[in-house]
Amino acid sequence: MTPEKLYENLKKVQEPKGYFFNRDQVMAMNLMQGLLENKERYGYMVCPCRLASGNRQDDKDIICPCVYREEDVPEFGSCYCGLYVSKDWNEGKITHEYVPERRPAEKMKF
Repeated sequence: MTPEKLYENLKKVQEPKGYFFNRDQVMAMNLMQGLLENKERYGYMVCPCRLASGNRQDDKDIICPCVYREEDVPEFGSCYCGLYVSKDWNEGKITHEYVPERRPAEKMKF
């Protein structure tokens, strides 16, 4: 699968839920490529902005879309890695703020 095909497939599923891809196409495609590389490496599409353990059970919270997106996008307009954003974020109607890491530190110890 290509990053472009993944983008189109995910877009169809996520936009009706209110999650849009970042309007920065270069960044979005780089993240799509990272998701595909992680799928090849680990067997699942783990967030390319986080370190995966390689154990699906341990990484299930950061399989894209990660569970933290549910809080990040309503609060900040963007998820941690910036792939998923709100419509208002893409349209510049809200300030683009730093999104802090919500993943508990104990989950990042391998």
